[in-house]
Amino acid sequence: MTSSTVTSSQSPRPPRPNLAFRHLRGQRSPAEFAAAVRRAAREIGERVSCDARYIGRVEAGEIRCPNYAYERVFLHMFPGRTLTDLGFSPRSSVRGRAARAELPAQAGPAPAGTTGTARPHHQQHQYDQQHQYHQPNEHDRHDQHQLHDGQDLYHPHENHEESDVLRRAFMTRGGATVAAASLGPLGLAFDASAAGRPLRRAGASDAGALEEAVRRIRLLDDRHGADGLYRRAAAPLRAAYALLDAGATRQTTADRLHAGAGELAISVGWLAHDSGRFDDARSHYAEALATARMTGDDALEAHAFCNTAFLARDAGRPREAVRAAQAAQRAARSLGSPRLMSLLALREAGGWAGLADRTGCAQALTRAQALYGRGPSDADPEWMSFYGEAELEGLEAQCWSTLGDWPRAARHARRAAALQDPHFTRNIALYTAQLADDLARGGRPDEAAAAGMRVLDLLDQVQSSRVQTMLAGTARLLSPHRRAGGVSAFLERHASTPRTA
Repeated sequence: MTSSTVTSSQSPRPPRPNLAFRHLRGQRSPAEFAAAVRRAAREIGERVSCDARYIGRVEAGEIRCPNYAYERVFLHMFPGRTLTDLGFSPRSSVRGRAARAELPAQAGPAPAGTTGTARPHHQQHQYDQQHQYHQPNEHDRHDQHQLHDGQDLYHPHENHEESDVLRRAFMTRGGATVAAASLGPLGLAFDASAAGRPLRRAGASDAGALEEAVRRIRLLDDRHGADGLYRRAAAPLRAAYALLDAGATRQTTADRLHAGAGELAISVGWLAHDSGRFDDARSHYAEALATARMTGDDALEAHAFCNTAFLARDAGRPREAVRAAQAAQRAARSLGSPRLMSLLALREAGGWAGLADRTGCAQALTRAQALYGRGPSDADPEWMSFYGEAELEGLEAQCWSTLGDWPRAARHARRAAALQDPHFTRNIALYTAQLADDLARGGRPDEAAAAGMRVLDLLDQVQSSRVQTMLAGTARLLSPHRRAGGVSAFLERHASTPRTA
């Protein structure tokens, strides 16, 4: 590690909450504000992986100055304001790699092994790739503050070249390629387990890498679906539990590792679930639940039961879905998140629908809508960033479809597809596939074919066995209606579309 220009007698300054940024968020939840940041980034051609945790870190003052991509986005969102107006420190005042590169030569001697000027572009790119996810462990805590104080550790820079590679890989159905490109950097903290050597005790850098793995997997799933990610995502999960076995340097780090490993197990379980590997998904969810029970983590327990309920519904075990959803609601009662309770009520509604209990389903749907209407809360879990009005409509559509009320299901599915944030490409495909199926079952083959065509347009970006299975079912339903407008064209195009492995 490069030596610091700050003497060892100086202690790192404690974070100062960014009240100006918190004021700008207003009544929006961190997840909703993060979605607004992502939308603003798209407006100016930037790519940022903003989520509720990032917003929380900014508001807590842990990120004193954003990276350049976020700076451009924030200044676009709030025209006429400077970074200082947004509550950030001037870039020149923040210690770290970016600040040192900007210092003039006369500011003092450069740290050993560096020069006083910025690296050439190709060298800087190589440096960024090597250090993008590196953080010192607990034993290097002092140097960590000196080297990275106030820097955006979770979003050090936005690699547009990598984004283009990912997009091209998915468009050519290179699932393994995209998984390797996307998850490869996350292996930095896990090399020891891969080599079979005894692990050192885990530090804060390991917990940070684990949390970043969860974010990256969720982001890629939102955009592209599960099929190209599952096998690659299992390796970080195995390494995460190896870190737990090795122990941690501090209890706070151990708590982060347990929570992170549990959330990673759920994320990997969802990738298995969405790609049709139900037995694998059940095992991963059970592992997360066991981790939650061992540590008394109500939030993790609620999440694990939530996904277990969803899996049970899809696997044809509706009574188990009801029980798991009710268990999730018991675990979540103390968390103070009406939105979470709303989602869990929807999980219960799906179970009742599978049992053909229309009354039980309707009651759970009413409860879900009322809870959702209470609005967002700071207690909403980070993983719930996908849950908005579109998902509420989409899950209700699935309930009415299971109950055989096709027109009602189609109305909700249409609303879901129209309301969905463009960031969630996979969900747009899912809702539109649901709409196509409901229209086909409801005797509207021409409209079903048009919706099916829209799903096919998205399959260059989305790899989801769930979506493909639904679309295949719609094709079978439409097969006797080839003479209806657009049906023949849809069937021919669907037949020529390759399935992902």
